[in-house]
Order: sequence, then C-alpha cells, then structure tokens
Amino acid sequence: MARCGRSGETYYLETQHFSVLTSPLRLGITFLSPSLSCSIPGPRRAIASTKMYETFEHTADLGLRVRAPDLGQLFTEAAQALFSAIVDDLGTVEPKQKIDISRHGDDLGYLLFDWLNELLYRFDTEHLLFGKFEVRIENQNLHASAWGEPFDPSRHSLAHEVKAITYHGLKVEKEKGSWLAEVIVDI
Repeated sequence: MARCGRSGETYYLETQHFSVLTSPLRLGITFLSPSLSCSIPGPRRAIASTKMYETFEHTADLGLRVRAPDLGQLFTEAAQALFSAIVDDLGTVEPKQKIDISRHGDDLGYLLFDWLNELLYRFDTEHLLFGKFEVRIENQNLHASAWGEPFDPSRHSLAHEVKAITYHGLKVEKEKGSWLAEVIVDI
C-alpha cells in the first residue's frame, strides 16, 4: 500500500520500500502507480529516510597537494597531479604535441588556477592529454610548455572526469624552505 499527502508543513510519500519526508519546496517528486498518483512540489534537497536506501549529501571533489623546492617545479608537479587524476597511467601519454602557455597573475594561487584551468580547457575542448611539463615563473609571469597527445581510448584509461578547477581551498605558500600548493578539483 502507498500513501501520499501533506501534514502541516511536511509532505510525505510512503510505499512498501521507502518513505520520503520533506519540507515544502525542498523536494520535487511525482509518483504514479495504478493505485496512487502523488506529487510533492519543489526543486531539490530532501531529507529522506528509507527502509532500503537513503540519500546523503556528498561533495564530488578531489584535493591535490603538491610540494616542491621552487615555484616552477611546484606548477609542473601540480599539472602532473591534475593529469594523474584524469588518466590512470600518465606514462601512457606520449609527448607528440607541444603547446605553450603564458599567463600573468598578481597572486600565485590565481596563477596556479589559471595554469591548471587552461590545461583542463585544452583537454575538454581538444581532447589533449598531457604528461610532460616545463614551467618558469618570473615576476608573477608564467611561461610554460606542455607536451602530450590526443586522448586514445585504446591506449588511455580515464581515472576521473575532472569537471573544473575550483577556488575553494586554493593556496600557494612557502613553507619551511619549500613550496606548498593545494587545489581542489570538481570530479
């Protein structure tokens, strides 16, 4: 048996296998069966309790932490970390094609963001995987080269779908004589 209704400010949907309780305008559900038609209005974000499953909030992010003795190596390692998250075996990416990237930034964190974002953009639009990088940082200017090749599903196994580089938790700082960078990517 299934029931659907509203009790005060709470909507409910109960079936043999699950129940959902939600405040108004927090969950949109339409349930149709031969014996019951039920609509609970709203966009998203439910508080659900179930007998067979439950929903929960989850952030689909991956953090990259990089340490290096100098800024050029830090940005090189950050790019390698990014593509290690994208492809299972970075060693399968051959340096067949070279691209050059130059950026200026007043903040090292934003410069790192711009560098990684450009590489991800090239992967998304041109389907280029990169495995080799050279980076020079001088007076807040980045001059870099990246070598790689087009994605080939017969040779490259993708690890994660990196959707975006984020500003959340972004940092580049000098720490005990070396450099540390942290960046979170949306997967």
